[in-house]
Amino acid sequence: MNQQNKIRNDWSIEEVRRIYHMSLLTLTYEAAHIHRQWHDPSTVQVCTLLSIKTGGCPEDCAYCGQAARYHTNIKVKPLMDVGEVIACAKRAKESGSTRFCMAAAWREVRNNRDFDNVLEMVKGVYALGLEVCCTLGMLTADQAKRLREAGLSAYNHNLDSSENYYQEIISTRNFNDRLNTLEYVRRAGISVCCGGIIGLGESAEDRIAMLHKLATMPSHPESVPINALARVSGTPLADLPKVQIWEMVRMIGTARILMPKAMVRLSAGRSEMSTIEQAWCFLAGANSIFTSESEELLVTPNPKLTEDRAMFELLGLHPFSLKENQKLDLG
Repeated sequence: MNQQNKIRNDWSIEEVRRIYHMSLLTLTYEAAHIHRQWHDPSTVQVCTLLSIKTGGCPEDCAYCGQAARYHTNIKVKPLMDVGEVIACAKRAKESGSTRFCMAAAWREVRNNRDFDNVLEMVKGVYALGLEVCCTLGMLTADQAKRLREAGLSAYNHNLDSSENYYQEIISTRNFNDRLNTLEYVRRAGISVCCGGIIGLGESAEDRIAMLHKLATMPSHPESVPINALARVSGTPLADLPKVQIWEMVRMIGTARILMPKAMVRLSAGRSEMSTIEQAWCFLAGANSIFTSESEELLVTPNPKLTEDRAMFELLGLHPFSLKENQKLDLG
């Protein structure tokens, strides 16, 4: 790609605000232009996300159906067997995924048998030639190092929202806890996957502040998931309104302009989007989606693989292969 725009980490909050508040058509045009300078607009990375340990989390994240304190219909499941996870990763690769993400509903990683098993999962998925990502909660520096040695490619730890709004949605940890884990991940040589969620009741200024924080890190996250709140019955945010597609397009377009090299991932909320609405997100710079065998993104609905195949065919999109550097067929 013709990479004319340099990477900047010195964005001012005023610059981010100006970009975010551009007219929607202008913002989408500018973001699409930058996207084409850094990426092939016809390729989208297909990632598979697997919940390897579900529910029972002691945190109080107001959006999360896996928090033990909320009365939801989510069934608590213990850590999966290593062999079962590797089998899931193999099927994901056969379906066109090049990145396999494993999520455990923990507040923090503990040095015990479960963590040893996660390390074995990472080794096994890495051996398949896939990018390996985990989201396990807070880490220590030593735990990050052990994950890197096992073959971990990336670690997901979202900011969720702005620093000012953070305590409105989570009280069992603070914003700096998030930043500390990200620092340990970066020091260990693991790429950072970090984005946020919109639709939590936050203001436009909170969204702008979150994007500013991401774009002014010493190194931009290599991966930036943009999530729309998936409303889970029984959680404090269950009755909030659906995030409008134009809000997602605005977030994705702003993220693309600020962090041109990053993979901007269209994450939670796709099940409530039409093909046309998702097309707007791709046009604005999204170049990754998540799939799942269970048609769930952790514990919330996600489109069927057949629906994604049909969408890719209609829009002329192709999943890309990291190893062969060629386009794959989703089927």
